[in-house]
Amino acid sequence: MKLVLLLNGIKCYNEVNFHLRGETNWVMMEHLERIKLRPTQVLVIGFAIVILIGGVLLNLPIASQSGESMGFLNAVFTATSAVCVTGLAVVDTGTHFTVFGKTVIAILIQVGGLGFMSMATLIFVLLGKKISLKERLVMQEALNQNNLSGLVKFTLYILIGTFIIEAFGALFLSFRFIPEYGFLKGLGFSIFHSISAFCNAGFDLIGNGRSLTPYVGDVVINFTIMSLIILGGLGFSVMVDIVNHRGLRRLSLHSKMVLLITALLIGSGFILFTILEWNNPETLGGLSLQEKLLGGLFQSVTPRTAGFNTINTGGLTSASLMLTIVFMFIGGSPASTAGGIKTATFGVIIFLVVSVIKGREDTELFGKRISRGIVQRAITIAVIGMLLVIGFTMVLTITEPSFSFIEILFETVSAFGTVGLSMGITSELSGIGKVVVMLLMFAGRLGPLTITLALARQQRQNKGNIKYPEDKVLVG
Repeated sequence: MKLVLLLNGIKCYNEVNFHLRGETNWVMMEHLERIKLRPTQVLVIGFAIVILIGGVLLNLPIASQSGESMGFLNAVFTATSAVCVTGLAVVDTGTHFTVFGKTVIAILIQVGGLGFMSMATLIFVLLGKKISLKERLVMQEALNQNNLSGLVKFTLYILIGTFIIEAFGALFLSFRFIPEYGFLKGLGFSIFHSISAFCNAGFDLIGNGRSLTPYVGDVVINFTIMSLIILGGLGFSVMVDIVNHRGLRRLSLHSKMVLLITALLIGSGFILFTILEWNNPETLGGLSLQEKLLGGLFQSVTPRTAGFNTINTGGLTSASLMLTIVFMFIGGSPASTAGGIKTATFGVIIFLVVSVIKGREDTELFGKRISRGIVQRAITIAVIGMLLVIGFTMVLTITEPSFSFIEILFETVSAFGTVGLSMGITSELSGIGKVVVMLLMFAGRLGPLTITLALARQQRQNKGNIKYPEDKVLVG
């Protein structure tokens, strides 16, 4: 009898223990599921890791011409600017860094422009590694695509197309740089500036903070750099759409809008900058007719997050500075190497205003209706962008009291739009100021995309929720 009771007790204990272990395992599994990183989090952490690695490499004495470390904060700032394809620099890239340092910056620009997941996909394919569903989801978020179908092939098209475009860019640039700097240095200059231009980074190796000002009248340099900037800023989806359909009529609504807004911004910018700076002795005033026209056209292209300049940015008139700030805030196009709120976002808001003025309920363009969800996200992105700029500008006015308001506002918008143009205050920022600008560059490179995807997910989760009674609010 005692033996039976003992056996029954052991059985009960094992059942309870199994049940408890099962409950514990279930809780642990649930906890592990909760701490799994979402694709947007993987993107943010991935970019942060690349920045940290780049900062460590650029902080090595071998990266500096002087043979001394540039300081970890300055190294991380430079790495952040390169990965976020911004171009703001605390030291002169052309004279401070060695070949090793310049190579690290070029690699960081390429990884930052294409996205670390695109580069990882290339490595996976070369190694024959199968790309998992989770990795595809991260790629989908990084490239701002609507579905997973054909995503790996699309990514490979992007990579191959990018390398081909950059190769042609380097070829055309070599016609000027090789005769001027010799074969090896000229070839290096050509490759570096081609990568920097296509990725809309704005880093240059000319030296002494001159950017491309020595080439203000050079047709080859100007049109090669501008072509690379525009192609990189159009967005990979638009370029693939153009290649596949080879005609404007069959393009998607997104591609048509991007091309329309891009053309309007470049055209209007060219006219306004040329008129506003025509007699300004610090910019276009003392140049020939060809140099004035090229300078005005280049200035209309470069604020679209490229960061190069062929005229003195600090010498622009107040009106031109304000126009540049607006262009920097708009930026390039979605799924491109550019920053800002994006041309498509700006286009949606503009056509929303047009529709409201015409008394139409829907936002319409090219005979198509834009969904209300997209309109809401566009407005949200623009508002959040403005709040970021206002907030960080206020912080910098406190940490950098020696600079004027327009200098700080210009620097802030340049960082948010990942442009890289500056009125010459970047290297003079305090330690806190540099950290603030780094955070803004990081937010500008990843923020709008992450926010948009988060809003889309929240919208799906709220489907079917109770709708509250409608009421009216006075606006305007």
